Amino acid sequence: MTECLQLETQTLLQLSQVSQISSVFFGGGTPSLARASTVAAVLETVSAHARLCEQAEVTLEVNPAPAGRTALGDFVSAGVNRFSVGVQSLNEASLRVLGRDHDPQQALQTLAEARTLCPGRVSVDVMFGIPGQSVASWESELEEVLRVCDDHVSLYQLTLERGTHLYKQVQQGELSMPADDVTASMYKSARNVLEQAGFLQYEVSNFAKHNAVSTHNLGYWRAQPYIGVGPGAHGRFVPRALGLVHREARTQTLEPDVWVREVQQHGHATRRCVQLSQLGLLQEVVVMGLRMTEGISHQHWAAFSPEANLHQVLGASSDVQELHQRGVLILDDRGLRCSWEGLALLDCILPVLLLELDTFFHTHRPADGQTER
Repeated sequence: MTECLQLETQTLLQLSQVSQISSVFFGGGTPSLARASTVAAVLETVSAHARLCEQAEVTLEVNPAPAGRTALGDFVSAGVNRFSVGVQSLNEASLRVLGRDHDPQQALQTLAEARTLCPGRVSVDVMFGIPGQSVASWESELEEVLRVCDDHVSLYQLTLERGTHLYKQVQQGELSMPADDVTASMYKSARNVLEQAGFLQYEVSNFAKHNAVSTHNLGYWRAQPYIGVGPGAHGRFVPRALGLVHREARTQTLEPDVWVREVQQHGHATRRCVQLSQLGLLQEVVVMGLRMTEGISHQHWAAFSPEANLHQVLGASSDVQELHQRGVLILDDRGLRCSWEGLALLDCILPVLLLELDTFFHTHRPADGQTER
């Protein structure tokens, strides 16, 4: 597996002809179960085929387990300088509902070890909207997390996935999910609690203090190119080595055994490759950019749409003007962004903007479709 990860990393870096890497994120599944030597090998491959910035952020996702400081320390020695700890909850009952195999004490232990090794560079994942959770109990849980966390918190609302044990329990009436108005209240109260604790919200789900924002995640939201390596990974980059100039959305083969075989045969295991049209790229800019509190600046938009600015594309829309009058969307000299209230309604705002974007392109530009190869 290690050799295949190295080979795919090398192949995709060469294909992209990227010269500099600002962040590396080891995530998906449980990467902390991999050997530290695997992480070291991948980072060595990155450094051999591109310049890994001296201040590059190298994050490892960690699920709480009684692995101990030695294991996490090995990853730091391998080059990791930031941890993202999947605490999810410090409530025993909630962890059981979620099917997690750790308990609150193990979560606290893992978090403490990570903070000792990478002080100021540890993120905590916390989940709300869990069956049996109330607004009051959620606030209590969050306050407990804030007493032991570092400088970065990520909030996620539980979503049911078909085929999971929890999904079946809810479908059969054994458990019930909190109502939408309850989860909305949970999110609102969490934002207030985090703000009072000194955390600045910089994205829908992410909060930081002492400027401990995630470089890697900001890259996603700012529509920067990235390379995805490993089974099921996703990437967005221009394959310049092929003489192409348009960004492609790439998805790697999901099945590990098939992925290994394809990497051994071809150097990579890209299962699906879609060349993004300008409209497709701008749709991603809108969807990702509006997740950030900073939104989309005019300068950022112009980098992807030099022919038509934000005011031209969206300013004349009565629906957009209505969102502005309601105080949930702002389009001004700074650019386009959601208000504090609007950020919580992003799922309702995006369809309006995407429709206006699509209408503008079909009215003012010739057909420019996406192609798959």
